[in-house]
Amino acid sequence: MAVARALKRRKLSPSELPLEESSAGSPARDDYLSRAAAWNLEQQYEQRPRKQKKGTESTRLPIKTADGLVERLVIEEHEEESVGSLLGSSDENESDIGEPAHEQKPAEVPIRQQILDAKEELARIGTLLTEDPEEHASGFRKLAEIAASTNPTIRRLGLATQLAVYKDVIPGYRIRPHEEVNKEEKVSKDVRRLRSFEQALVSGYQNYVKELAKNAKASGESTFEAATSVSTVAISCASTLLLAVPHFNFRSELIKILVDKLSSRNRDGEFSKCLDTLQKLFRDDEDGNPSLDGVSQLTKMMKARDYRVDESILNTFLHLRLLSELSSRGSQNRIDKPTELSTSSKGVKSKSKKEFRTKKLRKILKERKAVEKEFSEADAIVSHEERDRLQSETLKQVFIAYFRILKARVPSLTGAVLEGLAKYAHLINQDFFGDLLEALKDLISSSGNLLGEEAGEGVGEIPQNPLSSQDPLRSSLLCTTTAFALLEGQDVARSASALSLDLTFFTTHLYKSLHSYALNPDIEFSAKSMRLPDPYSGSNPQQNLTADNRVNLKTPSALLLRVLSSILLPRSVPPLRVAAFVKQLYICSLHLPEKSAQAVLGLLHQAMKVHGRKVAGLWNTEERKGDGVFDALRGDVEGSNPFAGTVWEGELLRCHYVPAVREGVEGIERLIRDFQ
Repeated sequence: MAVARALKRRKLSPSELPLEESSAGSPARDDYLSRAAAWNLEQQYEQRPRKQKKGTESTRLPIKTADGLVERLVIEEHEEESVGSLLGSSDENESDIGEPAHEQKPAEVPIRQQILDAKEELARIGTLLTEDPEEHASGFRKLAEIAASTNPTIRRLGLATQLAVYKDVIPGYRIRPHEEVNKEEKVSKDVRRLRSFEQALVSGYQNYVKELAKNAKASGESTFEAATSVSTVAISCASTLLLAVPHFNFRSELIKILVDKLSSRNRDGEFSKCLDTLQKLFRDDEDGNPSLDGVSQLTKMMKARDYRVDESILNTFLHLRLLSELSSRGSQNRIDKPTELSTSSKGVKSKSKKEFRTKKLRKILKERKAVEKEFSEADAIVSHEERDRLQSETLKQVFIAYFRILKARVPSLTGAVLEGLAKYAHLINQDFFGDLLEALKDLISSSGNLLGEEAGEGVGEIPQNPLSSQDPLRSSLLCTTTAFALLEGQDVARSASALSLDLTFFTTHLYKSLHSYALNPDIEFSAKSMRLPDPYSGSNPQQNLTADNRVNLKTPSALLLRVLSSILLPRSVPPLRVAAFVKQLYICSLHLPEKSAQAVLGLLHQAMKVHGRKVAGLWNTEERKGDGVFDALRGDVEGSNPFAGTVWEGELLRCHYVPAVREGVEGIERLIRDFQ
């Protein structure tokens, strides 16, 4: 039988009593001690609440030591507080993600150091992309992130770096987007890698073009100087990309950046840069797509602004390579065949260089050459037809803009329209001839250039033209040149009667304006000529020096000779008209400068080869076919009675101070003596 375990009794200390009650032998002490033996002290102690320190409870599990004892790790109070503070700070940081810390600010990096770091990073990424773009295709996104900085200098560096990278890595073909079917198709690893690179390139290039368009508007910067600098770099990058890769994607977006800049009224360096870029794009275009995009966007912009644009914008159309320049005609007399170096002088290959081929091999090679020839011809025909279609559409857009400006009577653009019509008149459709001639007649009539039309106007006076910003004489001369150019190059002379094309009005106007042209001091000057402005003209000298918005560099003298050639050289011209013009041109040669006088006498020499026998009486005082006197100021050409006079001006020209002029007069007289 087990022995019962003795209960452990605790030794209790008497409670502290007041000093006066704790004295020995007091009745209260004796009563307290007598009742204490009956107390159940253990039960009261068990029911008494425990006093624990707040936050001292450990949540750690017990561990087993190397001796095999299970112990609970006790954490000191200050350690728990430090751990709790760390946990609390992490929770606060997690809850306040995205909010700036106001108490502890990171050390700010100087702007100079930021620019240096950005330069190094841009150089490193650009080098990787240039060396192996397919391996480091993610570099396009990194360059865009750096270029999105708020610092204008870093933004300019980022835009310039991306320009250099894209110019190097862009392929020579247009990348088409891959459809979902093509992505699911099983392809090789190299093809998949190439497709991934192409998509990354197109995506990065698209974002770059959008950034150029946003930065070109010169907005979003704190200062005007910073915005202007970023805008200049953006426009320069867009211009360089458009000329370097006009075949690649997003060409229309690049052209839109330049067109938006041209729509502004400020003619600064950026305006000239955009203008030169479009002119070079039109000159170097060979397939027609870039020219069509540029012309379409320019015409839409001008129409949206009611044609209140600068004249130089319209003159960009004169740089287009249209049908007349790209279509080449072969020789009608001979056929050019490719010459081989291996052939002898008789056209037969030497026997030592002949290769032995069996009959079967010769048959196969012959069939292969025939197939290759068919393929090459088919490709050439398709390319030629597509190019002609694009250029025809471009020409249509140009003429629609010209006709709308003529209909609207825009004073600042009338001269530019006449320059363009005079150059492209031979490409206009015959259906528009009648309307165009009527518009040209209205322009000449409203300009007031007809001699003697206004009272008090002398022969040599040059009236002002309210409808054109150019010289009124040049404007009327361009109208006449355009009218005669309609009959050139389209075989319209045979159907002129059917179309009711009467150019008598233009011939008469030119005849009456010859004296004004002869007295014009600027007849041999073009837009590129260097000369001092007239101090008594009343206009701004700086404006005259910088007025370089005319692309047609032909002088009035050259335009006049072109019109006179169309009037005098055809064989069907009546003798009265030829005689009247010959008499007037001899009079004008006395006043023209030496080069223009030589050119006019050379034209008369050519005309005399055709009509010399008809007008030989002008050089003989004994032979007169009419009565009265010659009237040089008469409005009617045939009614001026030219055969009643003689070309006595030739005697004065024989005493000209220029030897070439004297030789020209003598050559005409020798030709006339041969006819007599």
